[in-house]
Amino acid sequence: MTDITVDEIKSRVDRHWDAIVELLSRKVALAAVSAKGITGDHMRKSAEFVAEELRGLGVDTKVVQSTNPDGTPGAYEVVGSRIVDENAPTILLYAHHDVQPVPDASVWKTEPFTATVEADRLYGRGAADDGGGIAIHAGSLLALGEDLGVNVKVFFEGEEEMGSPSFIPFITAHREAFESDVIIVADSGNWSDRIPSLTTSLRGNTTVDVTVRVLGHPVHSGQFGGPVLDANTVAAMLISSMYDDDGSLKVPGLKSQEPVGGLQRDIDEETLRRDAAILPSWRLTGSDSLASRLWTKPSVSVIGFDAHPVEGSFNVLADSATFRLSLRTAPSQRPEEAQQALAAFLKKSAPFGAVVEVKPLENGMGWAMDPDSEAVQDAQKAMQEAFGVEPINKGEGGSIPFIPELQKLFPQAQVLVTGPEDPQSNAHSPNESISLYGLRRNVVAEALLMNALAR
Repeated sequence: MTDITVDEIKSRVDRHWDAIVELLSRKVALAAVSAKGITGDHMRKSAEFVAEELRGLGVDTKVVQSTNPDGTPGAYEVVGSRIVDENAPTILLYAHHDVQPVPDASVWKTEPFTATVEADRLYGRGAADDGGGIAIHAGSLLALGEDLGVNVKVFFEGEEEMGSPSFIPFITAHREAFESDVIIVADSGNWSDRIPSLTTSLRGNTTVDVTVRVLGHPVHSGQFGGPVLDANTVAAMLISSMYDDDGSLKVPGLKSQEPVGGLQRDIDEETLRRDAAILPSWRLTGSDSLASRLWTKPSVSVIGFDAHPVEGSFNVLADSATFRLSLRTAPSQRPEEAQQALAAFLKKSAPFGAVVEVKPLENGMGWAMDPDSEAVQDAQKAMQEAFGVEPINKGEGGSIPFIPELQKLFPQAQVLVTGPEDPQSNAHSPNESISLYGLRRNVVAEALLMNALAR
């Protein structure tokens, strides 16, 4: 740890603030939509932009194109390091430089790929997810300057929004680039733009395709409807059988757990309803704390359903129906185990003797932090000093599968999940934005954290 004070770090961030916002604005303008092709020239330019910015901060960076598991060219990744002392701790800074697409720009109130500041928020696709993470890392390095007391390695990924298919092969091929004592993943968010958070847990995810068959072929609904139900109706009955009367899952073998590190504050129902645009008439489903329902208890969503569209429909009983289920698992449950439990339940619960086939798809493990680790204590103190309020730890209902993979490959490393988002950020949605108040303090917090980790 160097002698640099909290007030000095805050002062340095203030002095460099315009440069930090400018970096983020230029990143938004690159429109690095990986869904348009991870090997595209726009993705290469995005990676080169990030690498060049880091070089200006003393980080020896390069752009490396990954290779997919099938041997085809993969994403453009940014890797690099700044070694200040071989005996000092090494911190790996992670963010991703790819962003979500913009399916309909007309529903945005600003131009999606033009950074626009309104009422202390900067709007633009990728402003929060994860341009904000890049800005936090760059800003903290800028603030520390020559007072940096830790070795820094960086990995800025180019395909996170596409599921990171080449992530593990890339790590395996460049293991030395990831060896570290602490890994800071800046791809999550805070309780609010005024209250900081460490992300304590992430749910896992598993997906299955389910096909329900009731007939050998479609038949006339007037001639055979009554003793035979159409496959769409039977599929709906099968889906509903997963839930009890209050909307809680009742699938045997699906595990739940309490919020990691204890529940410091439950999620406010009014805020949840506003943020999710929940209809006033809707009664929230499930039981126990809202936090546990969103962070550590399993949930199932129907994310796809193959059925004849209403336009052009006619009086026929559908012989089969296929739907896709996404199951969010408790952080500690193996997704393969949950997938098998879900498949067994669906097959056992087939209504009226319908034939149910379950096709297993991808799995992603959840993650839980160690609330007692030294790095966690340092991070919480840094957040309090930066924001002026006690941090409130929070879980995430979503999944970031590479985090448990990183933890498995580097078990000695302490993993911290931070990030630039807040409940109003609208990541993956129209009008994505980042709080400039929160961003400034997140930069200060990470600089303070790296200063503390230098010991």
